[in-house]
Amino acid sequence: MTGKTFTILGIETSCDETAAAVVRGFPPGPGQILSNVVFSQTEAHAPYGGVVPEIASRAHLEIVDGVIEQALADACVTLGELDGIAATAGPGLIGGVMVGLTTAKGLALACAKPLVAVNHLMGHALTARLTHGVAFPFLLLLVSGGHCQLLGVGGIDDFRLYGSTIDDAVGEAFDKAAKILGLPYPGGPALEAAARGGNPRAIDLPRPLVTGHNARPGADFSFSGLKTALRLQAQQQRLDVADASASFQAAVIDILTDRTRAAMAMFRADFPDVDMPVLVVAGGVAANQAIGAALNGLAAREGFAVRIPPPRLCTDNAAMIAWAGLEMLAQGEGESALRISPRARWPLAGKAPVGI
Repeated sequence: MTGKTFTILGIETSCDETAAAVVRGFPPGPGQILSNVVFSQTEAHAPYGGVVPEIASRAHLEIVDGVIEQALADACVTLGELDGIAATAGPGLIGGVMVGLTTAKGLALACAKPLVAVNHLMGHALTARLTHGVAFPFLLLLVSGGHCQLLGVGGIDDFRLYGSTIDDAVGEAFDKAAKILGLPYPGGPALEAAARGGNPRAIDLPRPLVTGHNARPGADFSFSGLKTALRLQAQQQRLDVADASASFQAAVIDILTDRTRAAMAMFRADFPDVDMPVLVVAGGVAANQAIGAALNGLAAREGFAVRIPPPRLCTDNAAMIAWAGLEMLAQGEGESALRISPRARWPLAGKAPVGI
């Protein structure tokens, strides 16, 4: 690390948020967020109960230039004053990723700045360094609409996968459960709100991979059976929405805490010299307060500190992409990123290739 302060423009278009941000700082952080503009497409997708890729791509194309202009204006920074440009190159909806990455390539060429192609999951993973200056290594629980993983993070090119979902991601499971219960889109926040007034023990729901005949060691997740069990209950009887929401959320919490406990043991084995290990919780589901409280309790029992970024930085945003790009640029990566292609899938574990 050079200790040099970098100013980076970040662009994020991997799903249904069009975002741009300017971040300043140097690793390990904390950094300074000079601007963070996020345009959500929730209203456009609400009639369909989920994100429609074609609608998302078209919306990104229509507004990405204006969002970038706003981010630069809010930060009082010109393109010429930037040290580099970072853009999500995957994983995500390929049409959306293509819009943001192509725009970033054009800007980088036009103003002769380095371009850093960022793995969207790395953006989530490193947010706690932007906000709290968390040192490597740390244990990461990444929970969002499309991802559910536990990883040991030893550096920006050292991600060790301890467990991942074998079917639905946890955020996807929340959205599907909310739809079963007739709650509005986006389902995750709606179900969390409904659960506050419910009895978490009202409905007996399974904990896949954690209890029963299919319990297994390790840190993998499964949520599909839980969602199916809720649907069958709803077909057999009229459910109280608050009780059903609270029961579903309680099952999710039990699964997350059990799998995270297993990953904590794996992390300690990988990094035995860490005196005070840190659990970082990232992704949109990290904004769920009940899950956060349960993980705080688990961490206290297991001797881990917990770092959860503020809610606005847990959901998709460009500040996290800018910071990940800053860390990569500080380590000397990014010069060949003009050659990279957008990708729908891009595993985080292992060193992420910069160019193709």
